[in-house]
Amino acid sequence: MELTHVNENGEARMVNVGEKEYTHRIAKAQAVITMKPETLNLIRDGKVPKGDVFSCARIAGIMAAKKTHELIPMCHPLPIESISIDLEIISDTQVKAISTVETTYKTGIEMEALTGANVAALTIYDMCKAVDRGMEISECYLILKDGGKSGRYER
Repeated sequence: MELTHVNENGEARMVNVGEKEYTHRIAKAQAVITMKPETLNLIRDGKVPKGDVFSCARIAGIMAAKKTHELIPMCHPLPIESISIDLEIISDTQVKAISTVETTYKTGIEMEALTGANVAALTIYDMCKAVDRGMEISECYLILKDGGKSGRYER
């Protein structure tokens, strides 16, 4: 398997996408944050001192997905058409952040989806760290990608 972001000398490089075709692309990723039940109750009841945790996490995830190319050196700036950050309470101690990102462009949008989900989870951590420094972010992975030459991937 050939690594696309490494040249023949093993040096990092940005892939040239100039000759690639525009195709519709979608990617979905997740991150799970685990916390004390008391912390999740504070979020659910709107009693976190910093404010509305889920609204802030959604906005942060959207902003992060849009700035992925500024954070990860070999990512291209992409014309993002749609971003959604869904936050789902999945147990009495866990919240799942799911990021779905779409574009019509020459390269994939997986990194934007992964960044959005992770930053949403990080924002939950930031807003709740005063009451729970033991929170843990895990289960970060790509759920789905579709479009482009490599086609569809579903976890």
